[in-house]
Amino acid sequence: MTSFEQVHDRLTEIAHLSGPLARAFADAGFSLYAVGGSVRDALLGQPRGEDFEIDYTTNARPDDIGRLMKPLCTALWEQGRAYGTIGGTLRDSGVKAEITTFRSEAYVDHSRKPSVEWGDSLEIDLSRRDFTINALALDVIALELETPGVQTLFDFYRGFNDLHDRVLRTPTDPEILFSDDPLRMLRAARFAARFGLRIDPSIETAATTMADRLAKVSAERVHHELDLLLLTPQPSIGLDFIVRTGLAEYFFPELPKLQLEQDPIHQHKDVLKHTWAVVDKCSVELVLRLAALFHDIGKPNTRAISDEGVTFRFHEVVGAKMTRKRMAALKYSQEMIDDVSMLVELHLRFHTYKMGWSDKAVRRYVRDAGHLLNELNELTRCDCTTRNARKAAMLAQRMDELEIRIGELREQEDLSRLRPALDGVAVMELLGIGPSPVVGRALDFLMEIRLDEGVISPDEAAVRLREWWADQPK
Repeated sequence: MTSFEQVHDRLTEIAHLSGPLARAFADAGFSLYAVGGSVRDALLGQPRGEDFEIDYTTNARPDDIGRLMKPLCTALWEQGRAYGTIGGTLRDSGVKAEITTFRSEAYVDHSRKPSVEWGDSLEIDLSRRDFTINALALDVIALELETPGVQTLFDFYRGFNDLHDRVLRTPTDPEILFSDDPLRMLRAARFAARFGLRIDPSIETAATTMADRLAKVSAERVHHELDLLLLTPQPSIGLDFIVRTGLAEYFFPELPKLQLEQDPIHQHKDVLKHTWAVVDKCSVELVLRLAALFHDIGKPNTRAISDEGVTFRFHEVVGAKMTRKRMAALKYSQEMIDDVSMLVELHLRFHTYKMGWSDKAVRRYVRDAGHLLNELNELTRCDCTTRNARKAAMLAQRMDELEIRIGELREQEDLSRLRPALDGVAVMELLGIGPSPVVGRALDFLMEIRLDEGVISPDEAAVRLREWWADQPK
């Protein structure tokens, strides 16, 4: 929490940014309250980010909301009109605003879409909010118009106290709220991780009982919520919650399987706890955090026990395939799937060069990592969670040496253009052949020269290619 003066200044700022809306809604005889994240973050003293937006609730119906917002916004978006929500970018401040009619909603008849009822009570509207810390409302009309003696901050469900006590609770029965929108069970994981909150036992009990309801929610909404969780300061708080409650079984069943049975003789790390540690260590970057979450997903399917201990041979290759399948099911973009699965497949590459790094090995590593080189290096570093200080220091030193080697080679040659000295057209002209698999083999030959020796001239490449061609069976 922060000082009274800071909180007052932040709440006043919200009211000031809301000024044009507040006056328009007041003149039309409607109420208008800022709710949710903007109010919560003001009470926490969190700075206003570049993507700052304000959510509002009102007794006005959608048609009136749209009519009042239109002259005050550069653009309106009405995709949520059926649910009482209309959004826009305020012309004066550039702040994004979404205004929603007082309402309640519930899923019926196994539908993925909630039914909606309009309301006229702020208290009832706030009671259907997901958590008490988001069930706070600021009367921007009273504050902007400086109405004397009028209450401006409304906290019917002790959300302010819960912020102070660092606890996540629901304003009413969590089973009812999770029935209204099952995605709220994943939101509990996200908010607990974002603010470092203790999850109230009633929430965990309800989520465990109702985990199967998550099947009602679209894959797009689930993966968006997972992304937000992974971008929190300590995702492991929320990730552990979704595994404990069984929620993961309904959108990421591979995750609980990382709780591998511990063999009493051949000891090995708990892969799930190791995964949490790696995710938390990584920078707050989505592709990197996703790769950390998936990087050992192939271990359960490749686990074997021998006299030498537990092995997971080729788990990175198996894991990359499993990553593609799971991310496709969650409706991620092809670009994101390609990047994350590539990092999963390459996350052990560094360790294959432990006997020393040749220039060729460095070039191949850089080429295979491509635009993900920095992410791959960081994932490799974060994957070291050993408590053995000597081993950790050794691995860190080796990675330092690799990055120095990459830097040295970059000073000598352009590692961003690791290509054969001749292209396919030049190869066909030189060898007098048309398009065929032979062209690919010739380019592979030239690429191996590039990796082995560095840059050679096109003339030298032509000589070497003719020699190679003379030895090929015709």
